Amino acid sequence: MNVIDTAEMYAEGGAEEVTGKAIAGYRDDVFLVSKVYPHHADRKQMINACDRSLARLGTDRLDLYLLHWRGGVPLEETVQALEQLKQSGKILRWGVSNLDTGDMRELWSLPDGSHCMVNQVLYHAASRGIERDLLPWMRERRVPIMAYCPLAQGGTLRGELLEHPVIREIAQDRGVTTSQIALAWVIRDGDVLAIPKAVQLHHVADNAAALSIVLTQDELTRLSEAFPAPEGKVPLDIV
Repeated sequence: MNVIDTAEMYAEGGAEEVTGKAIAGYRDDVFLVSKVYPHHADRKQMINACDRSLARLGTDRLDLYLLHWRGGVPLEETVQALEQLKQSGKILRWGVSNLDTGDMRELWSLPDGSHCMVNQVLYHAASRGIERDLLPWMRERRVPIMAYCPLAQGGTLRGELLEHPVIREIAQDRGVTTSQIALAWVIRDGDVLAIPKAVQLHHVADNAAALSIVLTQDELTRLSEAFPAPEGKVPLDIV
């Protein structure tokens, strides 16, 4: 619950400024994540982009810095820039976002590419494409997935997910919210980190309560029947 995820893209730095104000005086209590635009992912521009993010956040280091998605800069140069930032102490770890299995294999083939600490991708019960090959590939290398939009925020499936009769029935039987059931499903195996959006304080409290929900095998089966995983490889879902 101490992870704060932001990016230079969000409100063109505005989200980082708000985050910086929120964590002022509490920097050591949070695990701070930000992301770099792909067009800033070369060795020269990334250093400057990171410096700007640090200034907006009011801190001297990021706990985790991610490539927001893959662009035109070669991954090898991006890795070199990330490693340079790590050596300087401006970032403590680095990872990627929105990279599919082929991209991850390429990354792992590069010098220092296996230093990647996480892959942040879209994942929720109504979007299970990563289970076919990306998630197993990451698990084999003990690299966690960070699931964004775990409640289908920002996508067309939010209503389909949270208003689905099966999720509503399970939530009603347990006396919890449908959002809590959806979150409990995402983190069910213990190696996927969910980063749900929280606007109001009660959202934060609801999200925290999901940590105590352990879905039964019957509930998991019902959810899998309602939201079956694709039978084959599908393009990476991105919002």
